Amino acid sequence: MSVIDIGGEVREGEELDIGAVENWLKNQGVDLVGPVVVTQYTGGASNWTYRLKYENTDLILRRPPKGTKAKSAHDMAREYMVQKNLAPYYPVLPKMVALCQDESVIGCDFYVMERIEGIIPRAKLPPELGFNEENVHELCVNVIDKLIELHQVPYENTPLAELGKGAGYCRRQVEGWDKRYEKVRTINVPSFKYVRKWLNDNIPQDSTTCIIHNDWRFDNVILDPEHPTEVIGVLDWEMATLGDPLMDLGSALAYWVEPTDNMIFRSTRRQPTHLKGMFSRKEVVEYYLQKTGLKPENWTFYEVFGVFRLAVIAQQIYYRYYHKQTRNPAFKDFWIVIHALHVRALKLIAQQKLQESEFAQQSIQKIQGILRR
Repeated sequence: MSVIDIGGEVREGEELDIGAVENWLKNQGVDLVGPVVVTQYTGGASNWTYRLKYENTDLILRRPPKGTKAKSAHDMAREYMVQKNLAPYYPVLPKMVALCQDESVIGCDFYVMERIEGIIPRAKLPPELGFNEENVHELCVNVIDKLIELHQVPYENTPLAELGKGAGYCRRQVEGWDKRYEKVRTINVPSFKYVRKWLNDNIPQDSTTCIIHNDWRFDNVILDPEHPTEVIGVLDWEMATLGDPLMDLGSALAYWVEPTDNMIFRSTRRQPTHLKGMFSRKEVVEYYLQKTGLKPENWTFYEVFGVFRLAVIAQQIYYRYYHKQTRNPAFKDFWIVIHALHVRALKLIAQQKLQESEFAQQSIQKIQGILRR
C-alpha cells in the first residue's frame, strides 16, 4: 500500500554513521544481510528517528538530537526499558533489538527496534483510505480507547513501578515545566507570567496513578494497513512515566485542533482531528471521564497545563533552531505558535472564571432570554 509510512531523505546535518552502527549491531549478534537503505522520519520534532532497511530485517534507530538542552527528555536507556517492560501488558509496542550507551560509536546513546509496518496518521489522512465520517469516528474512538487501555495497565509489582516518584505528580509537573520554560526562553516569546501563577495556585491532588504516555497524538500511533481504523502500534515513549492520567489527557488535548480553531493552530496541525466524525475537545473529555469514572473538580487546570506544557516543548525545540543547533526549517516559526498557545491558555482561564461567576451566569441567561424572544 502506498499509504504505508516509509520515511524520507536524511536531513542535512543529521546524517547517520551507518558503518559504525552496522559494526555495533553485528557485535550484538544481529544478523544483517545485504546493503542497507537509510531514511529518516520527518515527523519527530524531538529525537531523531531513522529507518534501516536490510534484505532480511527492517529496523528503526532512535537517537537524541545534537545540541540537547533537556537531558531527561532524551534518555535513550529509559525509553528503551519502558517499552521492553511494558510490552507484555500492552501489545502494541515495537520489539526492542538493542541499546547502545557507548558514545564512542556515533557520539551519543541510541537504541534499535524492529519496525512495525503500517500507516501513521499525520495532518491529513491518505485519500487512498477513502474514509467516510463513520470511519473517522471509529478511528477517533479507537485512539482514545488505546490511551485508556494504557492507563489501565497493571504496573504494580513490575519494573514499571520504578518509573514514578510517588504522590505529588501534578505539583512536580507544574514546577518542572515552569523551570524548563525559564531555561529556554528567547527574547521573542511571552513570559506566561499570569498562566504560570494560575497553574501554581490551582494545583490539584493527583486523581490516581498509572502509566502515562505523555505525548499522545495520532502521529504517534500506527494503523493496520488492512483495517486502518485499528491501532497496531504506539510510538515515542521518551516522556512516559507514572503519573496522573488526567494530566496525560490534558496534554493530548493541547494537540487536538478543531475546525473552528484559529488559523495558526489549523496551519500547524499535526493530526487529522479537524475531520467530520472526530470528537471535539469537550467530547473527548466527556468520553474519557465516562469510560474511566474519574471526576475532576477543576478540569480547566489539566487543559491549561497541557497548553502551557506544549508551549514549553515548542520553545525547547525553537531554542535549538534559534541558536543554530538544528537546521530543520519546520521549527523556524515556532515562536508564533507559542504566542498563540499563550492566548489560548489565557482564554481557558477566563472562561472558567466566567463560569464560576454567579453574576456573569445570570447576565448570560438574561441575554440569551432576550435573544430568544
